[in-house]
Amino acid sequence: MSSLSALNGPRIKVGARAGQAYETIGVNRLTPLIGAEISGVSLGGPISNRQMDEIHRALAEHLVIFFRDQHMSQEQHLDFGRQFGELHLHPAAPHEPGHPELMIIKADETSVRANGEGWHSDVSCDLEPPMGSILYIRECPPDGGDTLFASMYGAYDALSDRMKAYLEGLTAEHSGEHVYRGMFAKEGVADKASYPRAEHPVVRTHPVTGRKALYVNRGFTTRILGIPRDESDGILAWLYQHMENPLFQCRFRWQPNPVAFWDNRCAQHRAMWDYWPNRRYGNRVTVKGERPV
Repeated sequence: MSSLSALNGPRIKVGARAGQAYETIGVNRLTPLIGAEISGVSLGGPISNRQMDEIHRALAEHLVIFFRDQHMSQEQHLDFGRQFGELHLHPAAPHEPGHPELMIIKADETSVRANGEGWHSDVSCDLEPPMGSILYIRECPPDGGDTLFASMYGAYDALSDRMKAYLEGLTAEHSGEHVYRGMFAKEGVADKASYPRAEHPVVRTHPVTGRKALYVNRGFTTRILGIPRDESDGILAWLYQHMENPLFQCRFRWQPNPVAFWDNRCAQHRAMWDYWPNRRYGNRVTVKGERPV
């Protein structure tokens, strides 16, 4: 029996969602909790104000949205990102020449690692972590290389009231030092003197939807502050196991020229590196966010 179900049914009961119909884009939900494929819009062409409003709404409602068969130049990719806010500069990763906002995502037969192999929320070690990330894959392997996404709304909602009360008001440390130091040496990127470190609430409130989400992750979170270290280790280990339950997840299979846009404030993701020695190449544009509360 799943740890999230009992004789009185599952702890997550999504139910029917009528909602307002979309008028200018097609939206096909992948799961009840997270993910939707968007059709009827070309990100490389002109996007009407109404379409842009509905893309904003789709992201808020589905946490991660996918656009297939897209064709964008680097400038169009950057321009699309700017429709959602000022662009974020990654503290460590390599970028395209002349475009510091355009992060390189690459793995091939010479790689010793691939981007995003563990569950994480992008650059949560920043004082103001990114609001969202827009990944455009230009080359993908013939199979494999899926990305998993998990709803941190769902993970929070499934907690018991006692656990929610325990976590309320707790703060955790997020650090980039153990993540980024030496990570991109093979790509010729020299280490910086230091990498970001920040303290964020364990449970954050989304500034758009007002919903609560868990905000700790295996990639960057090092400890919960204000409690003994062994207690912190135990609570974090349990939370990680809990939030990685498949019930909270969707899985996206990449095909040539797709775009994925995820909300880092309420979703985590993990990239599968199961396609070696095949090549995967793309760019990520990341949108600045606000300090979590």
